[in-house]
Amino acid sequence: MSTIAVIGGTGYAGGHIAAEALSRGHQVISVSRNAPSDPPAGVEVRTGSIEDKALIHRLFADADVVVIAIHGAAGNEPYLVNFVRTLPDLAAEHDVRLGIVGGAGSLHVATGGPLLIDLPQFPAEHKAEAGSQIQALEALRTAESSADWFYVSPAAYFGAHVPGQRTGRYRIGHDDVLVSDAEGNSAIGGEDFAIAFVDEIEKPAHHQARFAVGY
Repeated sequence: MSTIAVIGGTGYAGGHIAAEALSRGHQVISVSRNAPSDPPAGVEVRTGSIEDKALIHRLFADADVVVIAIHGAAGNEPYLVNFVRTLPDLAAEHDVRLGIVGGAGSLHVATGGPLLIDLPQFPAEHKAEAGSQIQALEALRTAESSADWFYVSPAAYFGAHVPGQRTGRYRIGHDDVLVSDAEGNSAIGGEDFAIAFVDEIEKPAHHQARFAVGY
């Protein structure tokens, strides 16, 4: 079993990933700015943020896999990309696999089609977040590092407002295209997204690459 550290382990995506990993017998370290009032039994809780260099260096020294599941932007300013630029070198130094919870905005709605973020119906209040996630992905792709990283983009409808039911199934998309069903719906529940994410940790299939998941 692996030691999996989740930065943002009390958030929607991070919390589901931590719970899924724990249920499979992995050792889980959950990192959040504030200690949870009722942490899951068996999870090691560490308090701090990705801005705390000492905490992050210790985390990479202690874990086999480090998952980043934090907001891409702070208000209208990019946030995640500021740290993603340095993480591959840290991961390579400690021989740690790096997993990033990305966004759907950087995916094409169809092969050769526009990006989801560029559609007129894309919510304006989410553009800063989506834009920062795009910058973070580009930073990973252009990093001159041997680090083994993967970046997972969910379907268009994903989040606490559309939690869905656990089904145990998902589909993987490639070529930077949004995963949609035959009717054009693009969704994934939090638990099923976590299943896909932890499956990738246990059986690595994507190396220095992004993939998308959905139903």
